[in-house]
Amino acid sequence: MELRIENLTKIFHGTEAVSHLSCTMETGIYGLLGANGAGKTTLMRMLCTLLEPTEGGIYLNGEDIFRMGAAYRRVLGYLPQDFGFYPDFTVKDYLMYIASIKGLPRAAALKRVKHMIDQVGLSKEQDRKMKRLSGGMKRRAGIAQAVLNQPDILILDEPTAGLDPNERVRFRNLISELAQDRLVLLSTHIVSDIEFVADEILFMKDGKLLHTGTPDEVIAGMEVRVWSLTVPVHEASAYEARYKVTNRKAVSGGILLRMLAEERPHPEAEEESAVLEDVFLSYSDGKE
Repeated sequence: MELRIENLTKIFHGTEAVSHLSCTMETGIYGLLGANGAGKTTLMRMLCTLLEPTEGGIYLNGEDIFRMGAAYRRVLGYLPQDFGFYPDFTVKDYLMYIASIKGLPRAAALKRVKHMIDQVGLSKEQDRKMKRLSGGMKRRAGIAQAVLNQPDILILDEPTAGLDPNERVRFRNLISELAQDRLVLLSTHIVSDIEFVADEILFMKDGKLLHTGTPDEVIAGMEVRVWSLTVPVHEASAYEARYKVTNRKAVSGGILLRMLAEERPHPEAEEESAVLEDVFLSYSDGKE
């Protein structure tokens, strides 16, 4: 399976939300990273045919997805950042309703809904009304509805937004489980959500795709290096003005700074191993 994006552009009121973006994705987990406003959701909505591009195209195995219509949507699963549901439906009723919309015969739907309820860990909550679920449980129900039709392509927009650390770990594990023989595109601005599950990282900024590669490749490709240095309290602001400081901590003797710079910022600065968050911050606005 190949999902190819060619010169994709979307313009809203004269502003390019997505700008001449091209890439190719196959089976595996792709982490789409970018700050809020980078264009991630606009890209995903085009991938789900909810928005038509201003320019360029998206092709599944060589076919234009907008011309494929229902044939494309049959192989697609989508979890938007804010997904709708009827609050008085139980979890089971909600999923059966979604199954009917997706055209699953009732007998197959019953079997599939039971399987997905078990897989996302909602067996004890299946008769609870959706409005009574916690945020994490609602997101689990959202994942279940996205995978009901056993899609080849699964698109998840900020699936861990608002979840506590335990729920985020559960989601990462679930996504890894669901990724077998699928193309999964996971959008987030929380680096840890994809650092250990994504096969490939795609960095977006201002509607453009800046860099792609495995986590190790994008870390190795950083144009700046990571340094740590303890400075007197009164000097910390000067370093923050000159360099991108990714962390500061009060310690005995001053402020411990972790910063990004091409050259050693001070003779006593020690070089640190970069992590994916450093790459993310190096692409964000501010000093580098």
